[in-house]
Amino acid sequence: MNTTRSLLPLIALAAAACTPALQLTPSDADVVLSMQTLDAPDPGQPGSYEVLTLYYGSGTDKNRPEYRDSVAITTPTVDVSTMVALGNSAKERNEYWGFTPEEMPLNARVWYPDGAGPFPLVLVVHGNHNMRDFSDPGYDYLGELMASRGYILASVDENFINGGIRGENDARGWFLLRHAKLFGEFNGEAENPFEGKVDMDNIVLIGHSRGGEAVANAAAFNRLSHYPDDASLLFDFDLSIKGIISIAPVDGQYLPTGRKVVVEDVSYLTFHGSHDGDVTSFHGLRIYDRLQFTDPDAFNFKSAVYVYRANHGQWNSVWGSFDGGPRSARSLDLRGLIPEEDQRRFGEVYVSAFLDVVTKGDKRYLPIFRDHRVIGQWLPETMYITRFETSGFRPLATFEEDIDVTSGTEAGVVLRGDSLSTWKEEMLQLRSSNRSNTSASQENQAVTIAWNNRIAGADTARHGPAARYEVDLPTYLASNWALSSSTTLDFMLGPTPRVPGPRKDPASADEEAESNEDEPQRPSGSDEEQEDPPVDLSIEVTDVSGNSARVTLSDYGAIRRPLDTYVLRRADIEAQRFQTHWELVLQTFSIPLGDFTTDNPAVDLRRLAAVAFVFDQVHGGEVAIDQIGFSTLDPAFLGARADGPPGF
Repeated sequence: MNTTRSLLPLIALAAAACTPALQLTPSDADVVLSMQTLDAPDPGQPGSYEVLTLYYGSGTDKNRPEYRDSVAITTPTVDVSTMVALGNSAKERNEYWGFTPEEMPLNARVWYPDGAGPFPLVLVVHGNHNMRDFSDPGYDYLGELMASRGYILASVDENFINGGIRGENDARGWFLLRHAKLFGEFNGEAENPFEGKVDMDNIVLIGHSRGGEAVANAAAFNRLSHYPDDASLLFDFDLSIKGIISIAPVDGQYLPTGRKVVVEDVSYLTFHGSHDGDVTSFHGLRIYDRLQFTDPDAFNFKSAVYVYRANHGQWNSVWGSFDGGPRSARSLDLRGLIPEEDQRRFGEVYVSAFLDVVTKGDKRYLPIFRDHRVIGQWLPETMYITRFETSGFRPLATFEEDIDVTSGTEAGVVLRGDSLSTWKEEMLQLRSSNRSNTSASQENQAVTIAWNNRIAGADTARHGPAARYEVDLPTYLASNWALSSSTTLDFMLGPTPRVPGPRKDPASADEEAESNEDEPQRPSGSDEEQEDPPVDLSIEVTDVSGNSARVTLSDYGAIRRPLDTYVLRRADIEAQRFQTHWELVLQTFSIPLGDFTTDNPAVDLRRLAAVAFVFDQVHGGEVAIDQIGFSTLDPAFLGARADGPPGF
């Protein structure tokens, strides 16, 4: 008898007992992605240029013939020993690579257009991975596409600082800047393949995983004259970096002077997959929130996109589905992932559109970053949550400045609540921390609002007045800020799965006893929760004369409860590792003030007195709200509303 074969059914049965049924939030893509209103060519399609490729590097690589036998340009080595410590693995690593941190190479593979140029420069860098499973070829799909569309793209080799070392993310950023300086040298060098072809006034840095934090480090280093951790190391970069892109980044692995890196005055794009089995929370949101716009004369923007059912590795064509390496195949549940070609298709569209906006000034693509619905026919069929802000945003309330829940960020702004079950300002949380940073905080304050319009008692059909949360403006603000129909009301909002119990009955003698018993907080996806309708609400504006107008928020984007996210095969380990089975990612909503005057022409926008969130569409729920303010509506948005007035 074959004992091994006879045990297979038992092994399969045991595995099935530990592996839960596949749990995914039902997709609304057939509705949300049903339109295509952007009047521009698909940026994810190849352009008109023939694509050329080459390698540059030391010409002495022991392990890769492309960096030994095929280099078109020989580059010098650099000393990064101040930033890179190999620890106990130094001997093994130095023997494998054939060099030490005192003489590390500047290697890259380059895709570039066959044309006169000059062309914007894009550098992309991988994250941490098995150093022997080389990561730099994995962005070939971006290289081919961007070169055909008129960009020089170099995939930078940093495999020699991959593997089991730590504390090297400053070096990853420094390497990017050193490679960019190389292209400045190439540009002015006679008979160099890039002579006169590099537009050094338009540089974008892209990083994945640890590389996603490294691009932020690089953007910060670019403005410094000295290395923060050792001032004997001088910096001399001052490059024209117009934007950075972080793909599923880590955050906080490098803490200069014990603080997080803050980036200023560049455009920023970050995206992350819900089913990332390596960087299991959207740490790019932290970089997004810290990024500051200080130059009043420059237009910049930042955008974050959460991609449901995308993972960590499929952004790189080498890494594939197994986040964490081949051994993770035993622990990761891969059944819910979108196909890798779909995941990279999303990356192609968004990266290409970002590059066109920030280096070529093609604002036709700007609406993509504020509301993905405008390109529904270009996107893979999954669900997305988008966040967006421009340098022209003027905040009313960011909830960061003090502990007074009634005061806004702008002087004179007053915050009020009526008939609310919960009204508190608190730090938003991620679903998990990363391995090197134990914090699971989003490091971002928001206001949490919960309501239930039902009156406690036997008659559940009784409802009180709709709960509301109001932002009162000082009398001068609307006029001083020149609010008009070309201004947008902007804010971020996201529902949680929680629904509080009915409010107290003001007519009841026992109201205190009845009101203190909330319904239990129900987990997302339970049968009981399905009785609650999707979250929706009204947004109301009122002028000083008392004229008011309302719009329904769901006209401006999907308002989803958090998306179910299970990444591991074993339900017990999933429950141990993660605080929740969902991540609270807030969605940006932008409402042109002209939509309110369409509802009521009597509303005087130059004398606006209040903005209110009116919870009149469903009986109960809970939402987090952040970044309430106004922006000037860019003309680029006028032709790309997702559903026509009212709507985006």
